[in-house]
Amino acid sequence: MLRIGGRPLPVVGRARMYVCGITPYDTTHLGHAATFVWADVAARVLRHLGVEVDVCRNVTDVDDVLDAAAARAGARFDSFAAVQQFRFDRDMAALGVRRPTYEPRAHVHVRQVVTLAAALLENSAAYRRGGTVYFRGAGVPERAGLDPAAARTLAVEFGERLDDDREDPADVVLWRAAGPGEPAWPSPWGEGRPGWHAECAAMSLTTLGPALDLHVGGADLRFPHHAYEAAMAEAVTGVTPFARAWLHVGTVQVDGQKMAKSAGNLVLVSDVLESWSAAVLRLLLIDRPWAQPWDYRPAALEEAAARLHRLYSAASHGVGEDTSAAAEAVTAALLDDLDVPAALAVAEDAGGPAARMALSVLGLA
Repeated sequence: MLRIGGRPLPVVGRARMYVCGITPYDTTHLGHAATFVWADVAARVLRHLGVEVDVCRNVTDVDDVLDAAAARAGARFDSFAAVQQFRFDRDMAALGVRRPTYEPRAHVHVRQVVTLAAALLENSAAYRRGGTVYFRGAGVPERAGLDPAAARTLAVEFGERLDDDREDPADVVLWRAAGPGEPAWPSPWGEGRPGWHAECAAMSLTTLGPALDLHVGGADLRFPHHAYEAAMAEAVTGVTPFARAWLHVGTVQVDGQKMAKSAGNLVLVSDVLESWSAAVLRLLLIDRPWAQPWDYRPAALEEAAARLHRLYSAASHGVGEDTSAAAEAVTAALLDDLDVPAALAVAEDAGGPAARMALSVLGLA
């Protein structure tokens, strides 16, 4: 049985996995890639156990940042997003990340966000101010282990607009009245656009139903995004918990600073793949505890290449040997919180079938 975050995650027959996807306004950097490769590893390990996995990976193509990038490029938001999505898909294919079962796009699910907002208004979990609908978020920061000041700081960092007439600073937008020139859609409250957290809640509920087995996303999205997404879903369905387990993948940093466009320190997947194989980059991303933040160093690619060579060499030996115990040890390590380093250590030492199985399950073969 797979354990995530120290807790068992029993699955009978089929697993429902939601992966927080990209906002397609720029090409894929290593921070993005780490999240999606780890999601792929989790799905592969579950399939190794004989579990069918439905993976839903959304595309947030209704977003202020995307609108701004499209405007700078002189393009419509949807056509601009489609080009960036093509580049992202190309990077994921190169890294061996399997296509998701479902790939909902926010602009196709606006009607579902309206339905979600209306239902939350009906049960008093939301309220209206003019053409904007707010979700009552009191208690969400505390549930996420944050005091009000820390929660407010994180909300502002992620673009939450707090200079309005919401009842409580912890409340967030479900549906926002559109500003001049913004893409907008009709609603019972006038022309507007969905809130970010509501988009993911609506896409997840629509695609996978009222609860998830595993939710995957970057650790930086834990609050406010994931906390409010879960709170909205639970408030509308009454089903708790929204996700039985969370895979919050550690951030990729450069010299201790989070890799981000705003920091000017992006390392793009496409650039790395000009000099290194996809298997080397994939190994670099997963040969560590999944929750651990880490600093990217170009020299680490050389180290990953050397380790991959040793693993391939080990896999070529012991073709006829019975290494079932080693194969079981590889599987046990992967089931123990996706402990890839431990699994690869066994594989490299044992070689043969155990190494080949590890490389196959982890998408490195």
